[in-house]
Amino acid sequence: MNEKLGLPVGTTLDRFIMRKQEDFPFATGELSQLLRDIALAAKIVNREINRAGLLDVTGAYGQQNVQGEDQQKLDVIANIRFIRALRNGGEVCSIISEEEDDVIQTGNTRGKYIVAIDPLDGSSNIDVNVSIGTIFSIYRRISDQGCDGTMEDCLQSGTRQVAAGYVIYGSSTMLVYTTGAGVNGFTYDPTLGEFFLSHPNMCTPKTGKIYSINEGTYNSFPEGVKQYVQYCKENEYSARYIGSLVGDFHRNLIKGGIYIYPATAKAPNGKLRLMYECNALAFIAEQAGGKATNGAQRIMELVPTELHERCPLFIGSPEMVDKAEEFLKVEVAVS
Repeated sequence: MNEKLGLPVGTTLDRFIMRKQEDFPFATGELSQLLRDIALAAKIVNREINRAGLLDVTGAYGQQNVQGEDQQKLDVIANIRFIRALRNGGEVCSIISEEEDDVIQTGNTRGKYIVAIDPLDGSSNIDVNVSIGTIFSIYRRISDQGCDGTMEDCLQSGTRQVAAGYVIYGSSTMLVYTTGAGVNGFTYDPTLGEFFLSHPNMCTPKTGKIYSINEGTYNSFPEGVKQYVQYCKENEYSARYIGSLVGDFHRNLIKGGIYIYPATAKAPNGKLRLMYECNALAFIAEQAGGKATNGAQRIMELVPTELHERCPLFIGSPEMVDKAEEFLKVEVAVS
């Protein structure tokens, strides 16, 4: 018999989570179940995205979210799916979502966790079939169980994350996550309905040749950022910018590169959200050997003061982030 016919299909996400849980003698299973709930919602959203061109789920929804951004129909669908999965799972007491003004109380007052989530990142790319994603961040509640989560529970610094991850819906659908012990990626097999371990122990290169920034707003960049972009051009780096944070981050994580969304004249605090975009990706980047700052300070050490707080982001290969910070420090010294 041909030995290839009986090759194993690989390690499923569920099995991997269970094995990792065994590494922690005091683990009680709630976090593992929470990760499974997120994976389930991701499968459902993946199905909706793959059918988007056949069903009336593309285009604008006709409303704006709290950020003042036009909501797409799939934004709303993804938000509903993830909130429902997290509420039904029972492990989460409160949710922060990009699509909701205030904290969402799930009614699970015994839940030990807080989830901050961008249900569907890259909305502007939905209608043109470009990679989009989901970003999530998980915190352990500070308040006592038996009541709704508090604002103190929700506004924790990134250093207190217990897990973070993202799902990228592209040529294949992948779920990448960390619980603070490295980064692992899982690719979805739609024929089996399972995520399989495909990228174990992901590590980002120390440096790279890719820079990702929206150069359309170049004239409003801080001078140090302009100089770093010129440095990249002079060294013949490749400019790669999808406009989907998950897509750009995922590529640079694997190939080596830097993603920058700086403060601009129009967005003096940056555009990206600290709680459910920057913190999550910073945790992943650091666990993969990368670095994430706001240009001067480690992202995960920033103390949030509001749910939808924004901040600049410099994230990716550590040597490239260090170099970008050098240009910013020169600007500060000169000014």
